[in-house]
Amino acid sequence: MQTYDDEKGHPHGHQELCEDGARLYASALRTGRIARSEIGPAPCLIDLALLHPDPDDAEWLRPVPPTAVLAQLLMPLEQEIQDRRRQTVELSSAFEPFMQISAQDPPTTHAITVLEGYSRIDASLSRATAGCSQELLTLQPGGGRSADILSQALVRVRPLLDRGVRVRTLYQHTARHSQGIQAYLEQAGPGGMEIRTLEQLIDRLIVIDRKVAYIPAENDREIALELRHPGLVGYLTSVFEQFWNSAVPLGEHLPTDRTPEGVTGVQRSIAQLLVEGHVDEAIARRLGMNVRTCRGHIAKLSATLGSGSRAQLGYLIAQSGILEQGH
Repeated sequence: MQTYDDEKGHPHGHQELCEDGARLYASALRTGRIARSEIGPAPCLIDLALLHPDPDDAEWLRPVPPTAVLAQLLMPLEQEIQDRRRQTVELSSAFEPFMQISAQDPPTTHAITVLEGYSRIDASLSRATAGCSQELLTLQPGGGRSADILSQALVRVRPLLDRGVRVRTLYQHTARHSQGIQAYLEQAGPGGMEIRTLEQLIDRLIVIDRKVAYIPAENDREIALELRHPGLVGYLTSVFEQFWNSAVPLGEHLPTDRTPEGVTGVQRSIAQLLVEGHVDEAIARRLGMNVRTCRGHIAKLSATLGSGSRAQLGYLIAQSGILEQGH
């Protein structure tokens, strides 16, 4: 509740001491008393019980010692603190049975965790890889890798190989022409590291001990998903195994699969993707090659089938039967 100074209109809270009040109270403490007529600008002096009537002269007021005033003002606060403590004890007692039940439950593991930003993705992957004890599966679409990327991978993989972890990696056929990957395999040392290649792969996949998997959530790979749900990880592991079983070990030559018309396996894969309606950039990404190389294969395919336009090429692919020859 507020009172107001009649002359100046200054508001005073019940527990607030204004500048005039502070000055007058200090003066009263120094002189031992103060005239009633002087406290008009500061009614808070009476509200806060800082002054009491002089028993010898009604025109004067005497200051109450500050220690007594402070004790009086702190009393309700201390009472409130005691009440809060009592409520805390009561709430803790009420929830104690539920806490005991919760402690008996197994810890909750997030089935799907969204990792945003390369640094956070790399940190999570490093922690999980460091704890790998049995098997590391990686699926790496695209062509060759830069020396920096392969060096980082080697730092992460070498300790696993040293303690007998089986490491299997799937690349695309175009990675066979990468000197960096050949050097990466040699530096990893004999045993433990297994690499196979396929013509086409899905997006990147990493599976650690068949317990946790990582997949990209965005094309720019700035967002990834950490998966720990047993069903999801098991499904992705089976996808990897299907790819692995149909892949060719890096040390073996790729089978020759030209059709009677002279169409290579890569060109037949491009033809299939063209029929499905993919543009050059998407086809190149799916096959792990650059767009220029992809367009060179398309030009050879057009020349082989005698196509004069992109629209005619799709028709001639369907009529030629080359897609069936690959099955």
